Amino acid sequence: MRIRQTLAYMILVSCVLLIVAKNRAAEVDQEVRSGSWAITKSDEPGKVEFALMEHRRHGTSNHQSDWPVSAFPGVDFSKSAKQDVHFTITRDAGKIDCEGYLKDGEGAGVFHFEANASFPREMRSLGFEVDEEQQYAMTVQDVSLAFAREMKNEHLSDLDADKLIAFRIFKVDSAFIEALRAEGLKISDSDKLVAFRIHGVTPQMVRSLHQSGYSPDEDMLVAMRIHDATPEWIEQLKKCGYDRVDLQKLIAFRIHGVSPEFIQKVQGLGYSHPDPEELIAMRIHNVTPEYIADMRARGVKDLSINQLVSMKIHGID
Repeated sequence: MRIRQTLAYMILVSCVLLIVAKNRAAEVDQEVRSGSWAITKSDEPGKVEFALMEHRRHGTSNHQSDWPVSAFPGVDFSKSAKQDVHFTITRDAGKIDCEGYLKDGEGAGVFHFEANASFPREMRSLGFEVDEEQQYAMTVQDVSLAFAREMKNEHLSDLDADKLIAFRIFKVDSAFIEALRAEGLKISDSDKLVAFRIHGVTPQMVRSLHQSGYSPDEDMLVAMRIHDATPEWIEQLKKCGYDRVDLQKLIAFRIHGVSPEFIQKVQGLGYSHPDPEELIAMRIHNVTPEYIADMRARGVKDLSINQLVSMKIHGID
């Protein structure tokens, strides 16, 4: 009898411990993340600068960008007097509950983030694995299930949860992708789409280059923007007689400082149409219009550009 009672007691204790362990695990899993928020005025009409700062054991995260005032339900930004505010930002990935104060459209407070427990499962069904950090970022950046489906339907390479977040940050959407494709660019690389947005490659730029007879690939488009070889700048070169210059040479022009102004000065010295390679060599070796004029003043005249470059290389100043 005593053995049975002991066994029953042990089973009861085990059950209680199991329930407690499960509850504690659930509490850990459902831990609410928190931090501070701040709102300041934005230079863009109808928007405010919204920042979320979170301090955790493994570090600090800070999300800051311009948000439309409509994203803050129930908040009256027109009030100048100090006011207590409480608003909730609800997204597919979770919700951010904020409370604090505003004065003259600016303020601060604290926030609590509650993840949507079903979101990772729904994203997994679309082919995206989402961890805790990504889910928080997806809430902040508004990576919705609809947006994930939309991007999946674009048949992009290397598309994952991080790319979806980057797409929202840099405003890569179906409209942008389809506009690029409509200009004849068969783009499907997720990383290059982000690079396009970062560096300013637009459908209008692609169209202008095609109209000028160029067919740049994706890497060339990014390189042109990095070095500011824009269609507008190319048009200025055309006025100097440099039409359809190879794109690699145009980038070299930008890197070494071959500008329309430089070309015009060289042409004014009697060199009507130097080759692009000659112009690049002049800039690399600092053969300036001033140097040419100085040589002529000293009686050194009628030199070719190659001779002038050679003089500079050999230290003849």
